[in-house]
Amino acid sequence: MIIYIAGPMSGYPEFNYPAFNAAEQELSDRGFTVLTPVSGELAPTVDEAKPWDWYMRRALAQVIEAEAIALLDGWAASRGATLEREVAVALGMDVRPLAEWLDEEGAA
Repeated sequence: MIIYIAGPMSGYPEFNYPAFNAAEQELSDRGFTVLTPVSGELAPTVDEAKPWDWYMRRALAQVIEAEAIALLDGWAASRGATLEREVAVALGMDVRPLAEWLDEEGAA
């Protein structure tokens, strides 16, 4: 299963990359294929000179590629993560907090 990680970035130290990277590792260790907004062309650093919509367009492309969404703590206060969640819900994806994905027996 392909899972996208959605969570807050703006206003966090290091744009919350440590939380995204830790979640990616935990999900990968359980056999999931993981997509994150801090991987691919968006990694390893965020260029603050680019507008928010530049990042969101690329992140939403990953959401569409995914089959499910894992939500990091604080997602509800994030404009981007809220949008990612809304798209996933509209597409009928399985959307849950990260902890629920990690607690699932035989996840993948």
